[in-house]
Amino acid sequence: MLQEPYPELDDLLEMMGEAGRHLAEIEASEGAAGNISVCLRWPVEPRTRFPVMDEIELPQSVPELAGATFLVTGSGRRLREIIEIPTANIACIVVNEDGKTGKLYTSYHRRFERVTSEFNSHLAVHYDQICASKTNFHAVIHAQPVHLTYLSHIPRYQDEQYLNTHLLRWQPETIINLPEGIGFIPFRLPGSPELMAANVEALQQHRIVIWAKHGVMARSDVSVKRAADRVEYAETAAKYEYLNLCDGEIGEGLSVEEVRTICAAFNVQQTIF
Repeated sequence: MLQEPYPELDDLLEMMGEAGRHLAEIEASEGAAGNISVCLRWPVEPRTRFPVMDEIELPQSVPELAGATFLVTGSGRRLREIIEIPTANIACIVVNEDGKTGKLYTSYHRRFERVTSEFNSHLAVHYDQICASKTNFHAVIHAQPVHLTYLSHIPRYQDEQYLNTHLLRWQPETIINLPEGIGFIPFRLPGSPELMAANVEALQQHRIVIWAKHGVMARSDVSVKRAADRVEYAETAAKYEYLNLCDGEIGEGLSVEEVRTICAAFNVQQTIF
């Protein structure tokens, strides 16, 4: 739950741009891959930056979010370019009272025809998390980091327990920042209802989940940059694991006892080790 004074619309657009740029810097959003959305529940005036308005049907009914505002990246847009002209790459959606439709606000110089095709998964996660926690802010990122995505193609890393014990062993910061570990969803068609449902369930238990052979989704109720940090923590762990595989698995990583000592010192509640 964010406290007043709330971030201004321009602040949120800037943070989305900074997050998008950094995801590109860590090679987690090649080309137009990846998408970002935030949901806020305090009043904003979208027309100051998005003067063009259309009515749209939402991917699902979200009656409890009537009046909520979403900032969502456009389909086919490059995350690294958001920071240059945010309003050309982002749309603003305000949920109508019926919870089934919304007002889509865009700028005159928008560079997309519709919002990201993954908005159904974004909206479903926002809805589930906000209804459960009553937070007034929530951010979601889908990215495609190279090493995490590569490992998801290897059968033994498709076991969630094996995945976490091997990725969270490389440095103390990982278990501290991802105490619930990394969730894993077997391959589902991108943009499908099956992926949407599996994603909602997995993110109830984790702050970041792998979409097998596709990428990851991360969430935060603090800031969009915090969600991007979670992608980076998980991707760094996967890079260590990949390096170890390339070197014949000569590294041992932190032992179970060492991880437990770290958790005790930093009061981290976890059930992985």
